[in-house]
Amino acid sequence: MALASCFSPPFRPPLCAGGRSLSPVACACAQTVTTAPAAPSLPKALPAILDSRLIACLRARDGNTAMEAACAALSGGISVLEIVMSTPGVLEVIRGLLKDYPSSVIGVGTVLNAEDARKAVKAGAQFLMSPGTVMEILLDLQNTDVLYIPGAMTPTEVLSAYNAGARIIKIYPVSVLGGCDYIKALKKPFPHIPMVASQGTTTDSIRKYIECGASAVVLSDAIFEKEAMRHRNFDEIHRLAHLATLQVGQAGKC
Repeated sequence: MALASCFSPPFRPPLCAGGRSLSPVACACAQTVTTAPAAPSLPKALPAILDSRLIACLRARDGNTAMEAACAALSGGISVLEIVMSTPGVLEVIRGLLKDYPSSVIGVGTVLNAEDARKAVKAGAQFLMSPGTVMEILLDLQNTDVLYIPGAMTPTEVLSAYNAGARIIKIYPVSVLGGCDYIKALKKPFPHIPMVASQGTTTDSIRKYIECGASAVVLSDAIFEKEAMRHRNFDEIHRLAHLATLQVGQAGKC
């Protein structure tokens, strides 16, 4: 069955060279590859996150939807994209996106064990993210080109992850813990530790989180809105991605 292109003009990203379509888990804007591209050097992942200050988090019901939604977000201005590990066909989606968006940083989120981490790294993921700290992943990736962003909730967890070698830490679930005020409180004893605010964040809250000390903010439903995903409204996802990048541009730094 033929696959639809990512979305209609004016936001349709270009087809792959030769206009070739992908396998059933990819859209026409990306090309299937059978081997993972070489992993980028670590300086690409971490500085890219610190520069963009925004990580778009995508979860989808199938690989085809994931690919098309990812294309929409990347074409809308997103430069750092995380795809949740439980998304069907996630590894093929990663390979296709890395092929067609080489200047973007593509990673895998909700990585819960070392086995999944190895699969994601083999597929070419440039960073991995977890809701907690999986020490085996942290230790395995310390001397590699792949950035690991462990999750932490308490000051003890933040400090433990940092002392174990984490370069940047996801504060999760941030909205339950106090939102922007919690980030501000954590930054008082740990001004040297880069933090990513994740869970319950909105486009309107990006600026406040950054001004309170977050190095970056994870947006999920704010970009990949549930109804838009359900109805495959990729124009809307493109619009929401563009709106989020505009909000980041207006955010100041403490």
